[in-house]
Amino acid sequence: MGQILVVASGKGGVGKTTVTAALSAALARLGAHVLCIDADVGLRNLDIVLGLSELGAIDLADVLAGEATLEKAVLRHEALAGLDLLPAPLALTDGLMTAFPALAAEAKERYDFVLIDCPAGTGRFFQMAAAVASMALVVATPDAVSLRDATRMTLAWPSPRPPMKLIVNRVRPKLIRRAAAPNIDDAMDAVGLPLLGIVPEDERVIVGGNRGQILPADAGKRSAARAFGHIARRLTGETVPVMKL
Repeated sequence: MGQILVVASGKGGVGKTTVTAALSAALARLGAHVLCIDADVGLRNLDIVLGLSELGAIDLADVLAGEATLEKAVLRHEALAGLDLLPAPLALTDGLMTAFPALAAEAKERYDFVLIDCPAGTGRFFQMAAAVASMALVVATPDAVSLRDATRMTLAWPSPRPPMKLIVNRVRPKLIRRAAAPNIDDAMDAVGLPLLGIVPEDERVIVGGNRGQILPADAGKRSAARAFGHIARRLTGETVPVMKL
């Protein structure tokens, strides 16, 4: 029985989709069988970031409608064994959304980890994804607006709330040292969640996403790639110190 990790954020632009892709890749490199479900209906980008945008026409709506099986619909990453993607549709009716819990249960049986990239905010597609979470991964950047929106989103999580962890993304140590941005302790206090990991600002994330290339396994001592590797190891039960920036 696998875990369903719902990757959420209070606002757009914090790197939620990038976190989903990079963390999924890091888990697959550890030997896990991983499924990414893009639940950002109408605004899907996970297929681009993973380099799978040209490989399939079947999506989440087709599976929920019973027109395709999960096995047939998933796109398998050619460069990284064990990593699959179920793309988001352009639209999804309320009637089809009622089939999502059954799909999530099936995916949980088939995979070690199911990561759901849900829309920013607290709309109906967020509610759909949030309701099936084994764990919530809340992504925020170290700025006051992002932290406030992350707090509002966590408070709106449907009951019963799963365990919730905070990932502070796109951290710029120079700004924190100059007191121009909240430090990590301040971010944890603001959102009220335990810290799962911090990810430094890294231009290789942007370059890789634009090219549809997954981050390498490790790209240096203070790289985003190493940070995601540490987070993945924590999710598999290892005790790994938080990366120092």
